[in-house]
Amino acid sequence: MKPIRGLFRMTIRLATVGDAPEMLALHRKILEEPYYFVTRLEEFNRSLEQQILWIEDKQTNEREVIFVAEENEKVVGWLYFQSPRRVLLQHTGTFFMMVDEDYRQQGIGSKLLKQLLKWARENPLIEKVSLSVFSINEPAIELYKKAGFVVEGRKVKEFKIDDDQYIDDILMYKFV
Repeated sequence: MKPIRGLFRMTIRLATVGDAPEMLALHRKILEEPYYFVTRLEEFNRSLEQQILWIEDKQTNEREVIFVAEENEKVVGWLYFQSPRRVLLQHTGTFFMMVDEDYRQQGIGSKLLKQLLKWARENPLIEKVSLSVFSINEPAIELYKKAGFVVEGRKVKEFKIDDDQYIDDILMYKFV
């Protein structure tokens, strides 16, 4: 059952190691859904200890950030951004985000994205934010366009779903 809009209090904040169990559970839950991420559930084997270390590492890195969306003290979404260490690419970065299926279409993705773009604008190292999204994920593509992202390319038949079914990868960007 989807929560009723306006009934819950949502907070977007930096992730802490205390979020690790809920973030990991949400990641696994979303990987059960087809066609949102390249990684399949059976390929994802991160332990709680690894998740904690991963979050700790991001907390001390000015080129990476993790935001969580929390409603009534429950993590219902999160976003991770990373910027390459290579000199010629350091002005760029990519992100992915996930929102619990029960909380979609309620503005959580928009709020996570807004927080990322604010952080990127305030970070003197970051000039360009990029992403890739499955071509069949139309709600996500519309969300990114609404936030000012532009399609810069399409990798045709990038993902092979079965013997005769493929999905294109849409590449998008926004300068901050």
